[in-house]
Amino acid sequence: MTTRDQECEGLIFDLDGTLIDSAPDIAGGVNEYFAEQGWPQLEVGFVERFIGNGPRRLLLDMMVELGLPSDDETVDRAVKGYLAAYNRTPSRLTRFYEAVKEDLHVLHESGFRLGICTNKPHALTLRILDILGIGHLFDAVAGADDVPACKPDPIHLLTVATRMGLTAGRWVYVGDTTVDQTTAARAGVPFYAVPWGTGRHLDVAPAYRLTRLSDLAALRQPLVEGDVQE
Repeated sequence: MTTRDQECEGLIFDLDGTLIDSAPDIAGGVNEYFAEQGWPQLEVGFVERFIGNGPRRLLLDMMVELGLPSDDETVDRAVKGYLAAYNRTPSRLTRFYEAVKEDLHVLHESGFRLGICTNKPHALTLRILDILGIGHLFDAVAGADDVPACKPDPIHLLTVATRMGLTAGRWVYVGDTTVDQTTAARAGVPFYAVPWGTGRHLDVAPAYRLTRLSDLAALRQPLVEGDVQE
């Protein structure tokens, strides 16, 4: 149980599954490399189950699940081949979740500082944000290879907050996976779950379950005395 006596000044977001549905393009990159190896073609829904821990874990976990060779050398080649394919068409099928783009603009205009903490490679993240026309909204962005350790290590999230100049206790993290939830818990910051994708299944208190991103605008106002958020 927490009581907020100061307004929130910053919102940090996960990217894949939180702001954008990138699973079709990720699956496309995976399938392009798999086809070159004579491996099976995968449904988007299957690939989506493994998104959230970065490219290497994405490939490793799927290859183990499918009974494919998963030694370090084979996985290294797969990661390189997948990223090359994904980089060629990083946002052909990627779409915003409902009202996300509009809500990000509203939150930015409301005075929030916005950031991104994602296990996607850093340069690829910046490229996709620019292609989608929202890169300018964020004060700081950190992909997995831009920090000493990536999610669920809290240093990833705390690095973004530091780069944004946020005050302790006055910012939150928003995501869609248990990786995001664990990262926030380890960093000691409130976590809000989005209502789409895997975010619907996270175990969070009702007050921390969003219906859309614009719900976060309420965090700009401190709770009145006696108001408690559980």
